[in-house]
Amino acid sequence: MADTFDLIVIGAGSGARDGAAKASREHGARVALVERTRWGGSCPNVACRPTKAYLVAAELAYTVDELSDWMGVRCGPAEVDLARVRAWKDSIRRSQESWVEFLTEKGYELVAGEASFVDARTVRVGDRELGAERILVAAGSRTAVPPVPGIEDVDWLDHVSALELEQVPESLLVVGAGPVGLEFAQILARFGSRVTIVNHGPQIAGRSDTEAADELQAALEDEGIEIVGNAGVEAFARNGDSTVATLPGGRKLTVSHVLLASGRAPNTGELALDRAGVDTDRGYVVVDERQRTTAAGIWAAGDCAIGPQFTPAAQYQARIAIDDMFGNGTRRADYSAMPTAIFTDPELGAVGLTEHEARAAGHEVDVVKHPLASVTRAQYTRAKHGLFKIVFDVGSRKVLGVHVVSRGASDIVGGLTPALKLGLTVDDLAFMHHVYPSYSEGLKAAAEKALV
Repeated sequence: MADTFDLIVIGAGSGARDGAAKASREHGARVALVERTRWGGSCPNVACRPTKAYLVAAELAYTVDELSDWMGVRCGPAEVDLARVRAWKDSIRRSQESWVEFLTEKGYELVAGEASFVDARTVRVGDRELGAERILVAAGSRTAVPPVPGIEDVDWLDHVSALELEQVPESLLVVGAGPVGLEFAQILARFGSRVTIVNHGPQIAGRSDTEAADELQAALEDEGIEIVGNAGVEAFARNGDSTVATLPGGRKLTVSHVLLASGRAPNTGELALDRAGVDTDRGYVVVDERQRTTAAGIWAAGDCAIGPQFTPAAQYQARIAIDDMFGNGTRRADYSAMPTAIFTDPELGAVGLTEHEARAAGHEVDVVKHPLASVTRAQYTRAKHGLFKIVFDVGSRKVLGVHVVSRGASDIVGGLTPALKLGLTVDDLAFMHHVYPSYSEGLKAAAEKALV
């Protein structure tokens, strides 16, 4: 006989925990959390938080090497002891034992193991069956392994295993130029690796505004990172301790390490979703604007569901799902003003539509820009590549999108999100007060060009 709960949550990541907390806190729900891999999920353990710790260490090393002598600060060349950096990174994240204690104190029933549906109201975990009228699938995703001949012979890295390296790779091939690939490419390049990025498309950060992506690419190339666009790896082969990658045109690239960052795959294969009547598309759970699946009583959120794959998006979706389960169900998912960022140096931050998206949506579009190098704050670090770009509608003057390549770009676009939602115009940005010297003044400088 199944143990009965008010809510079963499959997963223990950011979205799962937010959903469980909201259901327990606001509705007094008895919640079971099912997790097969790591309590707390990917973001705090092996993704967002530890990766950003490495980015901070890499920025420090870069600043010492590139700027300290110029500024008159004597500190010598930076030497990265990766084993110690790893130990520092591990010291600032919660242990699995601590996660179990934390989640247990919240009052959840923790169930460790692989979940699979028996039917739309029952989940089996090992020898145990759990029952509930409401189930939230928040199982997350994993690294997608591209079908490249010879890849089975490569001891490849991904964002998880790269964080466990104790020595800096001599050379690295990064497959994929999305956020994960770009961030790790710069981290390891700044730690001392010779890095090449191979990307299937012509543009790095393929979902970003083209001009913004081009500025970021120029900055990365200035640091010695090679970027090969419109190219995939045609084959891998082992050569002793090295890996030989065959690129288009017959080029052979020999590296000590390969990092896969060309996509994600949803963790849904073992869930037996068909037994519950839950439809999927390429493995991702099909959901509506309330995060409802095709099966009554089952919702989905986060990377395993169709939609944006970001930690804040997973939390947002889970809260919508809980409102629909226990509340009046009036909330709907809306991504029209969702800030995003790639945490390279400079960062690439964006909110709203790209110039291409705005034109495709039928807007009469105008664009204003301001170069990062002309911003006083950026001159302190000799920044050459970066920009502030505003996409707006000609008739209404309404801002449709903002794209920033700069240090602090994530903070700039994040703060603009409510303003875009409320109908901010380019004139509002031009006439606003700003802090000097700050990176954000580049946004005002760009907007003022719309007044001419």
